[in-house]
Amino acid sequence: MRITVNHGLCDGLGQCALVAPEVFSLDDDERLVVAPDPAPELAGRVAAAARACPVRAIAVEGA
Repeated sequence: MRITVNHGLCDGLGQCALVAPEVFSLDDDERLVVAPDPAPELAGRVAAAARACPVRAIAVEGA
């Protein structure tokens, strides 16, 4: 699965981190951090996290 974040769109609201905290988190500057190489069994949660993003800053391929 390939996760792409448009950091120019991301507002750091953290909705993705609420849905899939194993994959998404916010650093101290509220910048989105994505775990490298998330487990394939998390694909459904990653896709749900991308849908939860209010500004559509996350794109997921292969989920």
